[in-house]
Amino acid sequence: MPFGAVLAQVGGLGRFQVLQTALLAVPILLMASHNLLQNFTAAVPPHRCRVPAVPGATPASPSATPAPPNATPAAPRDALRGSNAAPRSPGGTSGSPGATLRSAHSASDAHVAPDGTAGSPDGTNVRPDGTWGSLNGTLGPAGAMLGWPNVTLGSPDVTLGSCRRYVANVTGGARATEPCRDGWEYDRSIYVATIVTEWDLVCAYRQLRQMAQSIYMAGVLVGALVLGGLSDRFGRKAMLMWSYLQLGVMGTCTAFAPNYASYCAFRFAGGMALSGFGLSIACLVVEWIPTPYRAITVAITGFAYTLGQIILAGVAYAVPHWRWLQLSVSLPFFVFLLYSWWLAESARWLVLSGKAERAVKVLQRVATFNNRKEEGEKITVEMLKSNMKEELAALKSSYTVSDLVRTPVIRHIFFCLSIVWFSISFSYYGLAMDLQNFGVSIYLIQVIFGAVDFPAKVVVTVSLSYVGRRLSLMVTLFLAGLVIVANIFVPTELQTVRTALAVIGKGCLSASFNCVFLYTTELYPTPIRQTGLGFGSTMARVGGIVAPLVKMMDEYYPFLPPAVYGVAPVVAAVAAAFLPETLNTPLPDTIEEVENRTKQKPAGDPKEKIALQPQDGPPLKEP
Repeated sequence: MPFGAVLAQVGGLGRFQVLQTALLAVPILLMASHNLLQNFTAAVPPHRCRVPAVPGATPASPSATPAPPNATPAAPRDALRGSNAAPRSPGGTSGSPGATLRSAHSASDAHVAPDGTAGSPDGTNVRPDGTWGSLNGTLGPAGAMLGWPNVTLGSPDVTLGSCRRYVANVTGGARATEPCRDGWEYDRSIYVATIVTEWDLVCAYRQLRQMAQSIYMAGVLVGALVLGGLSDRFGRKAMLMWSYLQLGVMGTCTAFAPNYASYCAFRFAGGMALSGFGLSIACLVVEWIPTPYRAITVAITGFAYTLGQIILAGVAYAVPHWRWLQLSVSLPFFVFLLYSWWLAESARWLVLSGKAERAVKVLQRVATFNNRKEEGEKITVEMLKSNMKEELAALKSSYTVSDLVRTPVIRHIFFCLSIVWFSISFSYYGLAMDLQNFGVSIYLIQVIFGAVDFPAKVVVTVSLSYVGRRLSLMVTLFLAGLVIVANIFVPTELQTVRTALAVIGKGCLSASFNCVFLYTTELYPTPIRQTGLGFGSTMARVGGIVAPLVKMMDEYYPFLPPAVYGVAPVVAAVAAAFLPETLNTPLPDTIEEVENRTKQKPAGDPKEKIALQPQDGPPLKEP
């Protein structure tokens, strides 16, 4: 590319490019933390109906006594997990009365519960000493301890104490039951405080937990549509700094959210900012790195996201309170904002935006940093415009989204890729946001889910170059769907097998994302390549929004969500079979060239081969 000669003149892959790429890769580590944060901040601990105060009743343990208002919270992690006193928020309070969805109970009540025993939803076959109204007149059996078995919300074997309780002062005949009118008590031995325990997002309100994640993903979608366009108008660096500021502020506000509604609003705004800085980082990395080194740079930034998934598990384990955890992954963006002043604006964007004078100054600064000051002084405005005359001429051509469906071959590619992008993201978040269902430590499974991406991405990278794009995508999608569906028939007692299948499925989905990312850039011609890639990313965001909503169906049909999550990749594999292969095929420059490929197969041009990664797309990250 003509601009590549300018980059080579100022040092190519010099010290500046290495340092700027490293500084841009650090925030990507926390991108996974925000996308998957609700695995921990919205974890559902074992719970049961809160027992109302009864005259003459004695608590089962001393810890049932409400903590004094001025009590000092335990700081160490183990002390927090071992205590059943109501945790305090970063603001030092236990939460205002308006912080709950109902006002039937005070936020200062201690959440301590005795052992609940399993029974049928109608209240039969339940030990009388397992719930309120026990024979010994206490809140529960003597010496009852926390840590009862957790059960899946909405499953047929849900314990009576989870969502219903016995009606008080009823004698004779079958004991009547009623909903939990006085709130819930939670086992805080693992999850000190989550949005579920703070706002009682259980039983009739359990769907609000999934809704919160969908609202966040909707913010990510809106951010891609809004901030992506603003980045082209105001510059990559300007939108990057704004996104850092917005995410830092909105993340901090989320940590202090007084109620569920404000929590969702702040998360939506945070999702917008995350999408904005992701797109800006993509452009800055790609537009400053010379073409020969772009593939490895894109791969490194992609692995930064994978590493971030593992880091999230460690941070969540060290910070068990959801408000402090939210702060921990949000405050670093203020640091990113401070050092982002040093970053250089894209010289390519400056020239194409009619700011060639600023571009010259930026390039000369980069040349000085790379010890190429004399070469940098030779760069002039006329030289830049001469080298980039093709790009400047291309600005005069008008291409819109309608070009994705105007011609038959492009339209065929567009519909097939839309199905693939949607299905990958849909199933990916269906698995990644349901870690509690695997019956093992949520922290361990998060580490495993992150670690599996490393070998998966390495294997598929080799496969793309030797087997081909289409076959690699089809195999990874089909295998992902197969193991997800197979997991439905594995008994819950075989947790090791269930976890192993889920890990394989998640690894295949991550690998298939690598495939479709590269495949998309090679299928679309240059004038609409970025538009096609952007629409594919939009379909992925839609999949991320729908995935938590489908999870709500397990209340009525527990097998349905995993079945849908498994069928979607299989359907996508079938759609991928109708796409043309692009291995060793030159990148198309015009729409007519793509249309003509169905009539004749052009000879492969080794010089145009895209070996591992796209050359003009954004850095690889999860959908």
